[in-house]
Amino acid sequence: MLNRFFLLLLSLPLAACSTSPSLHHPTPLASLPQPTAVQDYQIQPGDNLDIRFYYNPELNEQQQVRPDGRITLQLIGEQAVAGRTPHELETALRSKYTGELKQPEIAVIVRGFGGQKAYVDGEVGRPGMVDLTGGMTALQALAQSGGAKTTGELDEVILIRRVDGKPVAVPLDLAKALDGKDLGQDVQLRPYDVLFVPRSAIANLNTFIDQYFRQNVPIPFGAGYTL
Repeated sequence: MLNRFFLLLLSLPLAACSTSPSLHHPTPLASLPQPTAVQDYQIQPGDNLDIRFYYNPELNEQQQVRPDGRITLQLIGEQAVAGRTPHELETALRSKYTGELKQPEIAVIVRGFGGQKAYVDGEVGRPGMVDLTGGMTALQALAQSGGAKTTGELDEVILIRRVDGKPVAVPLDLAKALDGKDLGQDVQLRPYDVLFVPRSAIANLNTFIDQYFRQNVPIPFGAGYTL
């Protein structure tokens, strides 16, 4: 599962870290995009999709979105689906099947959600993946991971998040959030976020990112991700 999670995180179209200013310099918390009103759900890798054809039930099938964000369908082959809403995918599939079917009326139903996970690491009781439920925040994720150890620096927590397809690193002062001095530091987590509680203050964020991923991510870096 750990391998699969990081494969999902890193196989997305990220800019090379060696040239990305977002990894060389921490992003201020205030610069993160703020949550907007309720939005239509976007399909994620790991989701289970039910593809229904109203007039061609022989083509009905269930597909799990692969780590590369694609599925393979009869007659039209591989299709990129991650990042689209079910309605957007229905429209795209109707267009694809127009040359294959007389009445390409299609429904896309998300039966299972596989991408709603984040990863908590560092000085915590149980490092690993957490399921994001009910608008989980950073402190709630820490609690679900066994809490921070006494050796953890809660005022130096690092959040790694994808923003506009690029990874950014954001310092969080969760000590202030715990004390009630700055509840805004307790941000709501998103799928594929990485929350890291260090043993001591991190002097060079870029060096930390490089060492962390090279030493802890048990996958090769050959596909679209260069440190």
